[in-house]
Amino acid sequence: QVQLVESGGGLVQSGGSLRLSCAASRSIFSIKAMGWYRQAPGKQRESVAVIYSGGSTSYVDSVKGRFTISRDNAKNTVYLQMISLAPEDTAVYYCNVKAGSNWSNYWGQGTQVTVSS
Repeated sequence: QVQLVESGGGLVQSGGSLRLSCAASRSIFSIKAMGWYRQAPGKQRESVAVIYSGGSTSYVDSVKGRFTISRDNAKNTVYLQMISLAPEDTAVYYCNVKAGSNWSNYWGQGTQVTVSS
């Protein structure tokens, strides 16, 4: 069973920065995509950023220009660098990996990001 372990969340003031990390417990065969989702209280979980196996990336409009997703294949780790954080970025952030021919989903436990105004 693959486990995804997230770290880097916390409390930051508006305009601040955080870097989230997500490490897989072991190599995941045939990764299709790695990404970050977030869920704010009372809202649906949304995709924030994705990096595909070929290296292309995709971002939700609200974070474009502020968030950067990257990965280290040797470490089975994906990162989310977040700058110019705003209170509306407050949410639980979840790491997600899609792998295999069926694009099976693997999820991290979530890490809280709180941005104070």
